Amino acid sequence: MASSLQTQHETQSGVYTFSSRPRAVPNRPKYRQAAPPLNEEQSSYGNIMYDRRVVRGNTYAQPILPITSQPDPVEFLRQQEARKRALSRKRLKEQFGSKTPEPLEGRMNIDVQTEMYLEELSDHIEDVSVECQTDMFLDKPATPLFIPAKTGRDAATQIEEGELFDFDVEVQPVLQVLVGKTIEQALLEVLEEEELANLRAQQQVFKEIRDAELVEVQRLEERERRLRVEKENRIKQQKAVLEKEKETADKIAARAFAQQYLSDLLPSVYSNLKDCGYFYDPVQRDIETGFLPWLMEEVTSTLEQRYVARTVLDMLIQDVTNQRLEAFEMKE
Repeated sequence: MASSLQTQHETQSGVYTFSSRPRAVPNRPKYRQAAPPLNEEQSSYGNIMYDRRVVRGNTYAQPILPITSQPDPVEFLRQQEARKRALSRKRLKEQFGSKTPEPLEGRMNIDVQTEMYLEELSDHIEDVSVECQTDMFLDKPATPLFIPAKTGRDAATQIEEGELFDFDVEVQPVLQVLVGKTIEQALLEVLEEEELANLRAQQQVFKEIRDAELVEVQRLEERERRLRVEKENRIKQQKAVLEKEKETADKIAARAFAQQYLSDLLPSVYSNLKDCGYFYDPVQRDIETGFLPWLMEEVTSTLEQRYVARTVLDMLIQDVTNQRLEAFEMKE
C-alpha cells in the first residue's frame, strides 16, 4: 500500500486528491474456465441461495464452519452414524407408528392440538428470506481459424497475346505425349486382356485335368476300398471255417474219449446199481414186497391159532385128568 499510494496533496480548490503509480492490469481470463470434475463429497452451486456457506435467516445457534476446508474424519464418521440412526428411527416410526390416513378428495389435513387445555403456539422464530441472482457468465465463443498475415508486396505484369508462346505450336508435343500414352495404355490393356484370357484358358484346362485326376483317384480309392472289404470278409469267413473245423475236431475227440471211457464204466455202473437194488424185476419186486409179507402174516396168524388151540386142549386134558384123579382117590 505504501509503494502504490503517493502523498496526498491539496489542490487550489481545497479538495483532497491522490494519485497512484501506474501498474499493469492483472492477467484475468476473459471467459470463465471449464468446471473441474467434482468428487462425491464436493458439490457445485449455480445460485448462492443454495450454497451452504451462505447464512440465511436467523443466525442464532448456527454451526460454525471449520477453518480448514478438510473436515475432521472423526467428526465426519460421527455425523454419518448419527444420520444413520436418525434414518433408522424414522423408518421404524413410519413402519410401526400410527399414520394419519390420506385426506379425502378436496380436503387437506391440518395440525391440531390434542391436549386437554389449548395453548397458544407463540414459540415461532421470525425469519426473512432474501434472494439474489448473480450475473450470467458468457460461454467462450469458437476460436476463429488462424489466417497468417500477408507479407511482402503484390506485383502484377501485363502480358500481351503471343508474347510468351504459340498455342498451336506448343501444344503439339503435349498432344503427342498424351496420344502416345493413350495408345500405349490401350495396347497394354489389350495385351493384359489377352494374357488374362490365356490364363483363364490354362486355368480351365488345369481344372479339367484336376477334375479327371480327382475322378480317377476316387475310382481307385473305391476299388481299393472294395478290395479291402472283400479281403476282410474272406478272412472272416476263413476264420469262421477254421473255428468250426476246430470245434468239430474237439467234439469228435471228446466223443471218442467219452465212448472209450464209458465202454468199461457202463457195465460196472449197471452192475453196482443192480446190486444196490436200483434195477429190479417188477414181478419179483411185487412178490417180495407184496405177496411174501402177506403170506408170512397169514402163516403167523394160523400158527398162532393152532398154538392157542393146543394150549386150550392141553389145559382141558389136564383139568379132566386132575378131576378123574381126584375122583379115583375119593373112591379108594
